[in-house]
Amino acid sequence: MSTATVTDAIPHRRAAISGGLAGVAGGVVFGAAMAVFGTLPTIASILRTDSAVVGFILHMLIAVLIGAAFGLLVIRFRIRVRDMLFWGLVYGAVWWFLGPQTLLPLLQGMPVDWSAAHAETLLPSLVGHLFYGATVAGVFVLLQRGGRTTGRVPAVGAVVRGAVAGTACAALLTRVPNFQVGSWAWLLTGLVLGVLYPLIFTGRPEPTGPALARGTVYGFAAWVVVELTLQPLVRDGSLGWSRTDAAAVAGRLPGYLLLGAGTAVVFTWLGLWLRGLFLDDVRKIEVEPPGARGPRATAYGVLAGIVGGLLFTVVMVLVGALPTVARIVGGQGTSVGLVVHLVISALIGVTYAVLFRRQSFDVLSGIGWGVSYGFFWWVLGDLTLLPLLSGGTLSWDTATLAAQFPSLVGHLAYGTGLGAVYYWLEAGIDPWWMTRSDIEASRVTARREQVLSAAPAVWVLTVLVAVTLPILLTGA
Repeated sequence: MSTATVTDAIPHRRAAISGGLAGVAGGVVFGAAMAVFGTLPTIASILRTDSAVVGFILHMLIAVLIGAAFGLLVIRFRIRVRDMLFWGLVYGAVWWFLGPQTLLPLLQGMPVDWSAAHAETLLPSLVGHLFYGATVAGVFVLLQRGGRTTGRVPAVGAVVRGAVAGTACAALLTRVPNFQVGSWAWLLTGLVLGVLYPLIFTGRPEPTGPALARGTVYGFAAWVVVELTLQPLVRDGSLGWSRTDAAAVAGRLPGYLLLGAGTAVVFTWLGLWLRGLFLDDVRKIEVEPPGARGPRATAYGVLAGIVGGLLFTVVMVLVGALPTVARIVGGQGTSVGLVVHLVISALIGVTYAVLFRRQSFDVLSGIGWGVSYGFFWWVLGDLTLLPLLSGGTLSWDTATLAAQFPSLVGHLAYGTGLGAVYYWLEAGIDPWWMTRSDIEASRVTARREQVLSAAPAVWVLTVLVAVTLPILLTGA
């Protein structure tokens, strides 16, 4: 089964030109923001001047060159249309590290400072680079629409499914206590995000687990666009990209993460309604007899979940969180909390086995999916379900997020153990009707397809969100 990409039959010259033009668009967007924040003279200092005009011209030249490089990378790795946005965001984040954090101080004759404190001051630049990357990716795709690389345009039914999924998830989240957002505005946000989902990602079917991870990152991008950009622009004509402004709306981030994840999952389920839930990608090889799938996957999920839970236990002991977990079943004490924690870890491991079965083709991809799933459960579990089930008060304010940051570390550790162990267990299953060489050839092909998809970008962006949270929370 072939998958259309935006890179089919594009000559290198055309790709570089398209990337350069896309870089112009991204440079204008980012340059306008730099003018608002007054940072163009910083760029001009490379040429030993403080002229904002010189800074903008130099910025645009750099934007064109970086955009052209993006075009060449796209055709080199044959990135699909549906994956372009996430790769654009990763590209922008990489250049945030290479540019203002590394190359700019070197060109200014200053020492490189990679400290967290310096990164906090560069938060507006990070958001600007994300917008640059997303704009370059989007414009690059649009420039190729006139050629032989139109990709797959979503049908009206896919857009309707997206609208239903986004609106339904937004309506459900309005029931969350203390979620400080207007109901009608939130429903409109869910509707728009749902409609845009198949338009951005072409509406192609994918397994539920990867869709959940994709949707979580999609929710983060929506938070950046709506809360940090559109609302401040409409309200007072400014950009809320500063650390203080971002911290003020950080409490709404969990809602956007759940809205994005829920929209992606419901959209996927609606699309698979007639074909059955959790339909496997037909490109993935059969690795076990059908009768053994359920019990074996469940057992592997339980074992992997317990291993991940033991890693998480280290963090829970250090912060004294086990008694809180014990209150879920009306108990108290560390021992009861440990038992409840491991049972929950095993149950989440089973859901991981259901959602991500046959999605890991090496230990790196296993860890990638596991970390993404662990991050999702920090939002759904620790920030949402745990306070409700333990008799506490659900609150997504900045203080709560800051207090639960050690738990985020634990959830990432849990995801690492879960994904790695489940991959190791699943990789040991070989179909009796295939030779060892055929098995390895099939896995290499599937692994390559995943590497060229949005999966690595989703993993990187999930980690980016996790490491960005301390910057947001310390700005409160």
